[in-house]
Order: sequence, then C-alpha cells, then structure tokens
Amino acid sequence: MGEFKGTIERLRRMATIELGDSGSFMAHPMSESLFRQFSELVYEQCGINLHEGKRTLLEARLAKRLRATGMDCPEEYYRYITSAEGRAELIHFLDSVSTNLTAFFREVQHFEYLERHVLPEIVERKRAERRFRLRAWCAACSTGEEPYSIAMTVLSVLDRPETWDFKILATDISTKVLAIAEQGRYSRERLAKVPEAYRRLFFRGSPGGGSADTFEVIPEVRRIVTFRRLNLKDPYPFHGPFDFIFCRNVMIYFDKSTQESLINRMAAYLAPGGYFFVGHAESLTGLKHPLIYVKPAVYRK
Repeated sequence: MGEFKGTIERLRRMATIELGDSGSFMAHPMSESLFRQFSELVYEQCGINLHEGKRTLLEARLAKRLRATGMDCPEEYYRYITSAEGRAELIHFLDSVSTNLTAFFREVQHFEYLERHVLPEIVERKRAERRFRLRAWCAACSTGEEPYSIAMTVLSVLDRPETWDFKILATDISTKVLAIAEQGRYSRERLAKVPEAYRRLFFRGSPGGGSADTFEVIPEVRRIVTFRRLNLKDPYPFHGPFDFIFCRNVMIYFDKSTQESLINRMAAYLAPGGYFFVGHAESLTGLKHPLIYVKPAVYRK
C-alpha cells in the first residue's frame, strides 16, 4: 500500500507541475509559513495584498519563476530573492505576481469625460494664462494601451497640438510589460476598440516586413509618452505637477491603509484643479484624502 501511495503521489506531481495558473504544481508544495513569508514580502515591496484567496495565484506564478531560474524548491527561491545577489530576480518575481489586464479605451466613459469636460476646461484655462504645458501621469500603464489612449484623446482635442508642450509619464512595476509598451506594436485584435478615425491617424502597419495583422503607434505619438519602472510605494523621482492622473484598477490590490497612503502621495503631484481617475470597480469612500468627488471613479483636487 505504501508503494502504491508513493506512485500515485509521483504521478500527481508529474501531472500538475506544468499546469501554469490553473492548479497546484510545485514539486515541493509551499508550507503555510512560507506562504506568509512570500505574502509579507510582496506587501512590503509593493503593497499588493496576497491574502489566502490568492494562494493559488502565488503558487502558479512562483512555479514559473522556479522553472525559469532552475531552482528546485520555493524555500531556496525565497532565500535567493531576499539576498543581495537576488535583487534582479526579485524584480522578475514582482513582475510575475502583478496583474496586467488592459485594453485600448478600457472603461471608455473615462475617455469620453476627459474629451468632453476635463480637457476643454484645462485647455481654455491654460490658453487664457498663456501657458501651453500639459502633463498627465498614467500610474499603472501595463503594456501601453492606456497611455496611448490618453495621448490619442488629447491630440484629438488640441486644435494645434504642435504648439503645446504635451507629455505623458507612464509607469508600471513590471519591466516585462514596459518593454512591450515602449515598442508600441499591437495586433489587429488589440485595436478592436480603437475608433476607426484614430486607427487611421495614429497607427501604421508594422515596419520591417512584420505581420500584416500587426500595427505600430506612430512615432509622433510614441514621443509623447515616457515609460518608466516605478513601484508606487517607492519615492517618486519626478516633481509634477500633473493636470490629470489615471490610476485605474490598481487600488483594488491594496489594503485600506496602503490605499490611503498612496492616494495622498499621488494627490500631492496633482496641479490645483487637477483630475484623478480610478477604476469603476474602485472608490475612495472611507479614505482620508484631499480630493473632491466629481462623479463615479472621478475626483478633483
């Protein structure tokens, strides 16, 4: 009987080790104490709250990093990424546990409000003041669709964009997604929600003999966006102020104390009267902050 159980256990491990995000897969299962250590490390490093309900996700992402590094067990991996020699791999690990779901013009109501209300107000005020500087921050840019959507929206509003000093800072904790964002190349399927007029104006076929179903954001738009790696819990290496900030579908991964701290830090980088956008599944209700509620998921300094 003991030999039979041992065979079943070996087969179970062989069958599950390559399952990816869909199940338990590590040859050396993670103990409860080690799960807490990884969770605390992620929380300390970037504020993401990996509660017990996220255990399967953590194990799935961790298994991929074990395979990538050739390490045999999660204990060995934890010791490595918490050592001085493992700082680069720690970044890869944090990349792997962060979620990077995005799309062009995701939650389109925000872009409609930006086009019809926020930008006309800001542009009119700046023209009256003879100040033609416009700054935006996309605080969780993922693979770039969101900051490029912002850029296209702003350019469609400005009647003479060449007369404006318009820049977007796009940040994310994941170096992997930033590399994709900087290239600015997307499949035809990814462009499905981009209005046809924008596709004609702001995209071109991928150069260099690439796939006919691959399109590239034109250089004039890519030059507007600066991509940088940033952990929102770290000091911010810039000064602002920003006329509006998109920080959407990020706060849901943090606990209340981290949310409140980040909102107050980011609000300090908003210009007076500047706008702050969060995801429609998010709310600042119950948090102490200096922003004024405008409409669902939109606030103002």
